[in-house]
Amino acid sequence: MSSDLDQQAAFLTEACKLRSVERASKLADGTRYENSGEHSWHLALAALVLEREAPEGVQIDRVIRMALIHDLVEIDAGDAPIFEAGLDQEAIEAAERKAADRIFGMLPDDQGAELRALWDEFEAAETPDARFAKALDRFQPPLLNLANGGASWTPYGVDYARVEARLRPTMERGAPSLWAWIGPKVRAFFEREES
Repeated sequence: MSSDLDQQAAFLTEACKLRSVERASKLADGTRYENSGEHSWHLALAALVLEREAPEGVQIDRVIRMALIHDLVEIDAGDAPIFEAGLDQEAIEAAERKAADRIFGMLPDDQGAELRALWDEFEAAETPDARFAKALDRFQPPLLNLANGGASWTPYGVDYARVEARLRPTMERGAPSLWAWIGPKVRAFFEREES
């Protein structure tokens, strides 16, 4: 058995742990919280399905790859809910970088470096591919919340202004049509809740 295959198998076994990381978002049917493995799959599927919303020049295969690996660091660092108050963002980012070192370091050097560079690109959100991937990552939770009656917004006391402030800039930067579509639906949801 090759050394590369040993490392790749160990990485894949480790990656399976992502399915044990519970997120703050509930499934569309509201029956339970999704796990980070499910989220990553759903995000990759969203990239495939919503490719038409990508700005010109975006390479959807790279976006799908980012979606599949973007949350692997949560195996060590856990999920940081987007609307949870008082989170130490610097500490979270440091924990995620440390996790990326360990997890991508499990792979053969060339493959680990390639996936780590892709993860770093996603985190920096400076390229068109990464901006689109980030926009999709911000689009998915409100899509689920609209389907499940705000099940993930209620525990955090979220209102439309918080959703708009936290999600709109990233979506408009990476895929303006996604915010143009979901923003009014989120606003209507909160208006119905307030009446």
